[in-house]
Amino acid sequence: MIELTAKIFETQLSLLKSITELENVQRFFRDKDPKHKFLGVRMAAIFDLAKQFIEMPIDEIEKLIGSEYYEARMGAVSIMDFQARNKKTTPLRKKELFDLYIKCHDKIDNWDLVDRSAPYVVGGYLFDKPRDILYKLAKSDHVWERRTAIVSTYFFIRQNDLSDTFKIAEILINDEHDLIQKAAGSWIREAGKRDKLVLIEFLDNFARSMPIAMLRCAIEKLDPKENRYYLEINKKK
Repeated sequence: MIELTAKIFETQLSLLKSITELENVQRFFRDKDPKHKFLGVRMAAIFDLAKQFIEMPIDEIEKLIGSEYYEARMGAVSIMDFQARNKKTTPLRKKELFDLYIKCHDKIDNWDLVDRSAPYVVGGYLFDKPRDILYKLAKSDHVWERRTAIVSTYFFIRQNDLSDTFKIAEILINDEHDLIQKAAGSWIREAGKRDKLVLIEFLDNFARSMPIAMLRCAIEKLDPKENRYYLEINKKK
């Protein structure tokens, strides 16, 4: 039986690398800091390997998320996500996963690492608990912490609990980063599918001041007449 350790995971991961995929991953990664290192492994292969390590202990996940390689960190957050989704996972383990996510957020340093894990590791854990941490993250100077704040609310949206999505989007309304604008717009769009009246009220209040990228995502599923109306309002700011 394979040892469920960070070291073995990285060894297995290194066997899957390719030059072609290395070039693809490097183009895909938004943060161009030279400290980032890549193996060049397809995302589907990372997810498949993470499933084999789904029972990895929390201390080994922490080692893995501390890896210098992007693909290893993606493997770590994927394992965290699989564990958080598993109905057999205990409340204690879910708390450990949440605590690890917050503790190691500096290693969750690209939009896809956030999106892969925040909805269930963070949102799922906080669903029946105080959510103050999300408002703190929404006001952070660190872009990926702000993205965690809004992306985590996806779990709430699935339960028809929409208020935090709109409140956090309001905090982010003037965010200058395109990946925050698009995330906030996309999530209020998804919340609007559950309650269109709340979305319309939000747009009536903020469409004029919203960044255009945020607005376009938010109104994507509205009918053409409504879509044009809010775009015209935005042009007049």
